[in-house]
Amino acid sequence: MRAIPASLSAPRRILARFVALLSVIWLAGCDPAMMPAAGAGAGPAVDRNAPVQVALLVPSGSANASDNFIASNLENAARMAIADLNGVRVDLRVYPTAGNANQAANAATAAVRDGARIILGPLYAEEANAAGLAISGSGVNLLAFSNNPTIAGGNVFILGPTFRNTANRLVRHGNRTGVDRYMIVHGDDLQGQLGREAIASAIRANGATLVGVESYPLSQQGILSASPGIAQRVNASGAQAIFTTAGVNSDLPMIATALPEGGVNTSVARFVGLTRWDAAPQALALPGLQGGIFAMPDQQMIALFESRYRAAYNATPHPVASLAYDGIAAIGALVASGGRDPLGRAALTQGQGFEGTSGIFRFLADGTNERGLAVAEVRNNQVVIIENAPRSFAGAGF
Repeated sequence: MRAIPASLSAPRRILARFVALLSVIWLAGCDPAMMPAAGAGAGPAVDRNAPVQVALLVPSGSANASDNFIASNLENAARMAIADLNGVRVDLRVYPTAGNANQAANAATAAVRDGARIILGPLYAEEANAAGLAISGSGVNLLAFSNNPTIAGGNVFILGPTFRNTANRLVRHGNRTGVDRYMIVHGDDLQGQLGREAIASAIRANGATLVGVESYPLSQQGILSASPGIAQRVNASGAQAIFTTAGVNSDLPMIATALPEGGVNTSVARFVGLTRWDAAPQALALPGLQGGIFAMPDQQMIALFESRYRAAYNATPHPVASLAYDGIAAIGALVASGGRDPLGRAALTQGQGFEGTSGIFRFLADGTNERGLAVAEVRNNQVVIIENAPRSFAGAGF
């Protein structure tokens, strides 16, 4: 997760802590992890006359209180999903990792030894990478809660929403609305660099035009110093959109203010966001973001999941909890389908995907995922959905 520089103001650091709790789905480590070795395509045999054994790796036992809170939420959501399955029985066995890569590797090895047919979790990218490597020769696949694409592949699939998915959704929307020329503007940290690559890839893949790439140091003074030059180059490029990696918990308020002050007309080159702008209502009041667009999951689906979770556990779920529900839902659907190898690679990557807590999703051959997203616009300090999230992958405009 992107760190907040000490040079930013105290009120913004408070906002950052608030938003970080809401958006901890970004679980990348500080450094890109090594991709697990490719495993065999076939998964372990599943006896449909007995409960399918699923291992859930959660960060309980950590010295960090938030890890233990998330761990209980993940288990709650997984058990809620199991109760919702029709005709599929699941034997869920929970293994603590303490948020530690070595412990996660040991837990994954123990789970396979105990008879797990598939592993759900762990939470952090470093854990998932270590766990995937530890069981790479077993034929057991792992559905991690991370969204770090650098650890996906082989027997590791990631459930968390990815930058590539968001970038593709927004560039394809641009194709349909006449927006073709993009300037990428990003912070110079890891999140900004990964975001830049995802945006550039989406622009190339969808036949749009990349007119330039600009970066800035992730600090208040760095943004203020870099913004006049960036604004000048945006205007000279003929960009129709400024595709930014900035987040509401760090650099978005400053970059969305500094570029218009530097002379960018956002009615000509509007902001397009790789991150969720609705996580903090304050961001929606920024003049530079009026008319800007970003992507978000199906809010009706999320509200339904949260309502059911509150009814079951008398608490609001952590956002990551929904990924545990999604993982169980996918496992249940695959086992119920009656296929010969229900938890193997071919089954996991079948094209029609699954119905999750925030809409449709499917796993891709490279271990990442694709999720159905809505496109939202900021109008008069409010979020307005201008293109609904698709309800199926057939003809969805992905």
